[in-house]
Amino acid sequence: QVQLVEAGGGLVQAGGSLRLSCATSGRTFSSYSMGWFRRAPGKEREFVAAISWSGGSTFYADSVKARFTISKDNAKNTVDLQVNSLKPEDTAVYYCAAVPTRVYTTVNTNAREYVYWGQGTQVTVSS
Repeated sequence: QVQLVEAGGGLVQAGGSLRLSCATSGRTFSSYSMGWFRRAPGKEREFVAAISWSGGSTFYADSVKARFTISKDNAKNTVDLQVNSLKPEDTAVYYCAAVPTRVYTTVNTNAREYVYWGQGTQVTVSS
């Protein structure tokens, strides 16, 4: 069992930045592929970014590429999402997710592949 707790959300003006963090506890963190997803009001949950077990492979949604950066610290059991150049359309609840893996380079972009989810952190971007 893995517990995920997100933090770092808030209200920010367009063009601003935030650093979202996901603290994990439970089983060995390093053997999990991690991802960030978001759900905007009235919309479906969508993939944002993912990182492999090793931390060496990452993948981003086109809408956030070059603005968001996902990183993983296996020593601290955390996965962060640096979000820059925020736009009003980035407003959403952001969720951290984890899936156990035996392949250290795999990144998972499909929400259905993930087993564990956090409660989410709200990001609101004003124009």
